[in-house]
Amino acid sequence: MPASNPAYDPALYHPTRAAHVLPGPETVDDDALAFYREQGYLAVAHVLSPDEVADEIERVEDLAAGEIDDYDGVQLDQHVADNQAHAASDRVRKLWLSGEEGRRFGLPVDHPTILGIVGRLMSGNTPALFQTMALLKPPRGGGEKPWHQDHAYFDVPLEDRIVGVWIALDAATVANGCMQLLPGQHRDGPVVHFKRRDWQICDANILGQTSVAAELPPGAALFFDSLLPHGTPTNDSEQRRRAMQFHYAPADAASWTPEQRMEIFGSEGRGVSC
Repeated sequence: MPASNPAYDPALYHPTRAAHVLPGPETVDDDALAFYREQGYLAVAHVLSPDEVADEIERVEDLAAGEIDDYDGVQLDQHVADNQAHAASDRVRKLWLSGEEGRRFGLPVDHPTILGIVGRLMSGNTPALFQTMALLKPPRGGGEKPWHQDHAYFDVPLEDRIVGVWIALDAATVANGCMQLLPGQHRDGPVVHFKRRDWQICDANILGQTSVAAELPPGAALFFDSLLPHGTPTNDSEQRRRAMQFHYAPADAASWTPEQRMEIFGSEGRGVSC
């Protein structure tokens, strides 16, 4: 692991198998929906075509390179930002976009295939775009995202479950830091998070568990429940791992205050430590 990355125990990421990837959107049937409810995720190939993937790579690279007017949502990866061996776009960790920016810059936030699958996973509720970003884990040291539940970041009641959609633009592999999952644990409910390397689940809760690696070809998408624990290790390979990530909430979802969210996910007043 590069010395610039915060130290973590490699045993936190111990995949014993790869996630099953459905061959295409047309195979998202009732059995697949039941799998999602049970396991908390669904991996589907060919959600975007090769031409669509190429178009999205071009858009993401232009955004990361600062070539789009009126866009300032670039977040550098501090683990590689000062490494002059990296091209400028390979020092970028994340692109934050509003929903309207995502549409304006051509990200497929309203793609009919994506919305169709999300709507079915929401049992027919209308999906509303909740969050838009691109995740560009750089090669040769792109940083870890510790284990967490996405809902710990969202001011939305637990009953209004959000669906995350993680779309691979490059092949996502164990070597380049693909997402790892703890299938079925979304059904265990919210987990207390702590501020350590990030806002995260305590490492002690994860050590000793085996995970599933969401290895995806370009154009495939991982759909996942907002309470599913997941994380990504450092990318120590020579390969980029570029992806887009969108979150959708039910259109009629209510709102929490940050204080209400922290009553569920925060450690304050609970007598717990990490």
